[in-house]
Amino acid sequence: MKKLLLSIVFVLLALQNISAQQDAQYTQYMYNTIAINPAYAGSRGVFSIAALHRSQWVGLDGAPTTQTLNFNTPVSRRVGLGLSVVHDEIGNGTNQDTYIDAAFSYTVPTSEQGKLSFGLKAGGHFLNLDFSKLANYRQESTPAGYDDIEKKFSPNFGAGIYYHTDKFYAGFSVPNFLETKHFDDSQGQNSSFLAVERMNLYLITGYVFELNRDLKLKPAALIKAVKGAPIQADLSATFLLRDKFSFGAAYRWDAALSALVGFQLSDQLMLGLAYDKETTDLGNTSFNDGSFEVFLRYELRSRYKKVITPRFF
Repeated sequence: MKKLLLSIVFVLLALQNISAQQDAQYTQYMYNTIAINPAYAGSRGVFSIAALHRSQWVGLDGAPTTQTLNFNTPVSRRVGLGLSVVHDEIGNGTNQDTYIDAAFSYTVPTSEQGKLSFGLKAGGHFLNLDFSKLANYRQESTPAGYDDIEKKFSPNFGAGIYYHTDKFYAGFSVPNFLETKHFDDSQGQNSSFLAVERMNLYLITGYVFELNRDLKLKPAALIKAVKGAPIQADLSATFLLRDKFSFGAAYRWDAALSALVGFQLSDQLMLGLAYDKETTDLGNTSFNDGSFEVFLRYELRSRYKKVITPRFF
């Protein structure tokens, strides 16, 4: 069993670092939009700070974990600013990726309720890669000619558009335009790239249906495409009870089923929880207990703002 776990971790590292490295994955993407679309910055109309932790495939040694911390705020009626920090780790520290990005948005009213925002982001990626830990997983010595990568920085930039009303939103974004190759080991005519940042394309949308005075239905979808990997589609539907408690389910196409709950603990503080169960063969193994997410958001919200413009996304 130990050899099996180590082999799976090695395969995960190879898939992530050689063929097509993807951006971090979230089940509660509808609350974490600023991490993938800079045009979202300032759209809530208040200063908003949020943190998310994801533990993927709990029970599998070396499985991925992700932490995000971001804030965004309007600085005028049309301009919004934001900052996003994302940290990804796999293999118990073997591979660590940290993304730090600043976001800028400019909003144009399109109707009495509709607003269209254009966003830009700039920042970079720090890569740490420890070959000795990778060799330990495979119970081998570190291959000759492979040096550890420590805090290697690669700049990048992205863009997005985001349209929303009080009950509908849709956005398209490319968080990173540059496809950076972090490592090139050339031997004759062959080249192997150990870590490649691919360009990811995101489409996000959602709507709020008011079923009655106390109950709302909030379907949402996120579609992600990246070269070298299948298109990923996340579909979710949550019920919001009295604007305080939400519960629902999500489906990641050919990958996982999820349960989501959320609590508006106060006018300023929201807590969200999610659990994923893999629908692939990996999910049927005894050493995979699913994936967990915890989301926390705090907002500086006045009483006047709360009554006049309640926000549901």
